[in-house]
Amino acid sequence: MASFSLRIISSTRIFYEGPCRCLIVPAPDGEKAILAHHEEMILALREGEMRMQIEDGGEWSYAVISPGFCQVAHNRVTLLADTVERPEEIDAVRAREALERAEEKMRQKQSIQEYHITQAALARALVRIKETERFTH
Repeated sequence: MASFSLRIISSTRIFYEGPCRCLIVPAPDGEKAILAHHEEMILALREGEMRMQIEDGGEWSYAVISPGFCQVAHNRVTLLADTVERPEEIDAVRAREALERAEEKMRQKQSIQEYHITQAALARALVRIKETERFTH
């Protein structure tokens, strides 16, 4: 299977740079898979689980990403997200505390803007907890 050049950038680091066989990212309308020589496009990304396969038939690598964008052009993919974390990098205790804070804030009266911010924090905390639980069992 052919590969493409992948660059994943978060606000604090370059998470990955190199070849990739398949990349699966969370989009607002469902997961999108990107293979070599994919049609050119720009995707909005939502928080969720990202998966990538570096070698043909190799292991899948998982990461939790925050909302961002993904550009596919000329057999190169650039993914930009605020945060990109491997499951082993996530502090499960902090993720649970963030979930509790977000749930408490959802019970309070909020403006529409505050509601959407809290909803995003809640979704991010849930994804982070799900990933830590999956890889610790």
